[in-house]
Amino acid sequence: MKKLYCFDFDGTLTTKDTMFLFLKFYDSVKYRKAFVKHIPLFVLLKLNLTDAEKVKTNFISSVLKGEKKEDLEKRAQDFFEINYQELLRSNALDFIKNINPAQTECLLVTASLDIWTKPFAKKYGMTLLATEALYEANIFTGKFATPNCNGEEKVRRIEAHIAGKKFDKKIAFGDTAGDRPMLEWADEGHFKFFH
Repeated sequence: MKKLYCFDFDGTLTTKDTMFLFLKFYDSVKYRKAFVKHIPLFVLLKLNLTDAEKVKTNFISSVLKGEKKEDLEKRAQDFFEINYQELLRSNALDFIKNINPAQTECLLVTASLDIWTKPFAKKYGMTLLATEALYEANIFTGKFATPNCNGEEKVRRIEAHIAGKKFDKKIAFGDTAGDRPMLEWADEGHFKFFH
């Protein structure tokens, strides 16, 4: 029986949101300045008075724009090695470790940027479908190369990836409203399964 597992990342497999953690890890001084500057936007976001994608792009850009791809990748690997055991939910890890790779394809489907989620996907043998960073001459532009991988975009990305493949069962895991379309699309959708 061929299965497809689609895992959301932040909050589903992890205990915390990785965006803030990675940006702080990458450059704590820049992060603090950016955070203070973005507090009014975070408040508007909580009140649903502004666009989440705009705030996210803006905040990430204010910390990482202009950085070299190789520096970002190296720091992302360091971030992963230092934090993954403490960040990942133990029951999620147990579940992943017991998956039979011969009969399963696993996708990590996340709105987080590919910069810091790539080492996690690689470690657990998953294909990464994330919001992708846009580079020019190997320098991060502060913009995204793809739409934010959230909501309906998660389903679009999964369907594009699995086009032409056959699965007996599609199983998805998520923990927020942004995961609902993916959970509804799957044959089996699990909300906060590892909590």
